[in-house]
Amino acid sequence: MALSDFYASHAYYHTRLVLHKRDSANDVVDAAGAALDLINNVKVQAIIGPDSSMQATFVIELGNKAEVPIISFSATSPSLGNSYFIRIAQIDTSQVKVISAIIQAFHWSEAVPISVNDEFGKGVIPYLTTALQAIGARIPYWVVIPSTATDNQIDVELAKLMKMKTRVFIVHMLPSLGSRLFSRANAMGMMEKGFSWIVTNGMTSFFSSLNYSVIDDMQGVLGLRTYVPNTERLKIFTGRWRRKFQQDNPTLLDVKLDIFGLWAYDAAWALAMAVENVQTTNSRSSTMNISGSSTGLQGLEISQSGPELVRELRDMRFSGLSGDISLIDGELQSSTFQVVNVNDNGERGVGYWTPQNGLVRNLDLKNTRRYANSNASLGTIIWPGDTTSDPQGWQIPMSGTKLKVLVPVKSIFKEFVDISYDSITNTSDATGYCIDVFKAVIESLPYTVPYEFYPFARSEAETYNNLIDQVFLGNYDAAVGDITIRANRSLYVDFTLPYTESGLSMIVPIRDKNDAKSTWVFLKPLTWDLWVAIGCFFVFTGLVVLVLEHPINKDFRGPPLHQIGTSLWFSFSTMVFAQRERVLTNLARFVVIVWCFVVLILTQSYTASFSSILTVQQLQPVITDVNLLLKNGDNVGYQAGSFIYWILKQAGFQDANLWTYESPEEMNELLQNGNKNHGISAAFDETPYMKLFLATYCSKYTMVEPTFKTDGFAFVFQKGSILTRDVSMAITSFHEGAEMEKIDQKWFKNKKTCSDSSTTSSSNDLTLSLDNFRGLFIVAGVASSLALLICAAIFFHEHRHTFRSFDPGTSLWSRIRVILRLYDQKDPKWDTYNGRQQQCSVHGIIGGIEGSPSTNSPPMPSSDDTELGSPNEERPTTH
Repeated sequence: MALSDFYASHAYYHTRLVLHKRDSANDVVDAAGAALDLINNVKVQAIIGPDSSMQATFVIELGNKAEVPIISFSATSPSLGNSYFIRIAQIDTSQVKVISAIIQAFHWSEAVPISVNDEFGKGVIPYLTTALQAIGARIPYWVVIPSTATDNQIDVELAKLMKMKTRVFIVHMLPSLGSRLFSRANAMGMMEKGFSWIVTNGMTSFFSSLNYSVIDDMQGVLGLRTYVPNTERLKIFTGRWRRKFQQDNPTLLDVKLDIFGLWAYDAAWALAMAVENVQTTNSRSSTMNISGSSTGLQGLEISQSGPELVRELRDMRFSGLSGDISLIDGELQSSTFQVVNVNDNGERGVGYWTPQNGLVRNLDLKNTRRYANSNASLGTIIWPGDTTSDPQGWQIPMSGTKLKVLVPVKSIFKEFVDISYDSITNTSDATGYCIDVFKAVIESLPYTVPYEFYPFARSEAETYNNLIDQVFLGNYDAAVGDITIRANRSLYVDFTLPYTESGLSMIVPIRDKNDAKSTWVFLKPLTWDLWVAIGCFFVFTGLVVLVLEHPINKDFRGPPLHQIGTSLWFSFSTMVFAQRERVLTNLARFVVIVWCFVVLILTQSYTASFSSILTVQQLQPVITDVNLLLKNGDNVGYQAGSFIYWILKQAGFQDANLWTYESPEEMNELLQNGNKNHGISAAFDETPYMKLFLATYCSKYTMVEPTFKTDGFAFVFQKGSILTRDVSMAITSFHEGAEMEKIDQKWFKNKKTCSDSSTTSSSNDLTLSLDNFRGLFIVAGVASSLALLICAAIFFHEHRHTFRSFDPGTSLWSRIRVILRLYDQKDPKWDTYNGRQQQCSVHGIIGGIEGSPSTNSPPMPSSDDTELGSPNEERPTTH
């Protein structure tokens, strides 16, 4: 039909293709023999076929040696290929991107491929493995089933899968074997809720030809199929093909044309166009022996037109019946795939995948979407078990086995983990903070995970690394306890996110600093910068008062040194409010009032801080630096069997200085003895342990911030375990809820009766700094500066006539000297005012004495008389 249609629409072409048909009988040997016959006897210039990847393996080698193009429309294995092989079909590797996109969209971390044991089945697996690794998924197991396998052989392989946790399966085989696989899977209960099946194009393309019993066994399966645009040309051809097929095969009913038939049609068109362009001739010039041939044939004739024909075919482009045909190096380029879901009596489309947009619900011909890998981009999928809930991709095997969880047996800090074994019931009972967190996290998962605890009793020579080894070797599925995330351990097992705070801390004794007995303790309430600021403002305020009072107040006049001393005396005496000089101007009074307020606040704050320093007990660590321990050669302690030993060794400590302790009481005893009495100067352990220790001994010791970095406690699972991700996500949600606080209160509430040593105040906490009084100094500075500006304005206004009389040639220094002389003159108005004030005061006193009826004394002399009188003159006395 393809050649008939082609030459009907290209009647002007000078060349014609003549078909020589051979039946390979679905056999590799028959296919190779037919190819040899066509090349040597019929002398064909090209071969379309063969039917499968297995048959094509040898045929394309023949074509390569005879330089005869082999054009395939159904051999999809990526392992096939040479310079004379042209594939007008989707290579199987084009599907791995679609499969990985679906795996990523549903957040599955593992998938098991099930393929036929031949060239077609095995060729795509390396590419599928690489694609899944790129998205963080992995293939824990690969099932290979022979094409001639019996039902019992299939059952054996499916039984292995039933014992595994993975529930996502990728089936890559033809319907002849695939239909039997799903029949056995359905019989074994593997088409129920929780299972996920994905089939590739090799089987999906034949859904229309499968009988209803096979479709019934595949309910809920996802399939990938090359998308073919439903053009008008395709509709017309499909109708013509159906009528002709019924005429040739009247006993076969309801048969549909699949994608391989469309590719066969397009392959014939491609060859017809290439031949016309090359205008080949049926000429042979030489023969070539085939070394190592077991067919008995002596040689192959070499086609002279083969190289030109291949060059024409390798990069051909045209609009075919299956869509746009674009060949690059003889390979059909990847196109759009349709994702279908098997339901009821057939399949229905749930979305598409395109190289540009990823998974989409509907095709966007304008290509305006972004690349998407989300299950929300697909339509509603009815999964096995007739459910629309997305499978989680794994579950505990239904054989009744439980998760084997290893728990360390501890003799110290049992609040974190403790386990006991009952030999009568043959069961283990685990308790502790870590156990409660694990139980709560497992219960919060959206699925059931049965588990059982097993004790791990360490010998003196064993460490937690030996516990990790048990999980790595597969003897146990997980480990729970106070297990720290370490880089060397993560090479063998998977850790969840930590559920405790991280860090390695140092415990040291504390001592009283006795700051109250220091000679300079009176300076401790204020920082040095605050002391400097206060002194500067005392001087500044005194000078401001001097400037404001100098012209009018005789107390601030006199020699320069006398004026400076008076101003400083006046300013500093405000600390105790003992200043005796009167302030006359309103501006000076304003400045003094503001400054007295500042001094009041400062003195009261100083008194409070000084009292606290003298009364509060100040406890400080004896040592805070690890390097000082190393320099002094002090002994340090660590928990027996802990990885901390290696950290301390790397830090530079010698074995002779490393002491172990088996309990908090022993750690306390070693710290009390000290380095000089066969004890230790400091103890190293993880922060959770140290906080528990301080809850009991907080009055004796303090914890220095983490000296070395660790990642906290976490749960351990086997490498690649699907539980790791889900448990980590549950831990994150668990921390955000109130359940974690309840567990903390349960195990550590009674340990919090002793106040934490970190609450002990230090002298630095009680010291006041400049930042505490910055606002007060700003107010005082602004008030003084404003007063100076107002005073200057008044002064220049009053002497404006003098300033205007300056000659233009008068120098700047001469003008400044004139201004200073004017400022230094005593204001006569204030002299009159001061004299009146003094006279009123004297007359008031004299009048009070004279008006007294009981006084017969003579009047007191005036102040001027007193000052001018002789020092030896006898003065009247009032009795």
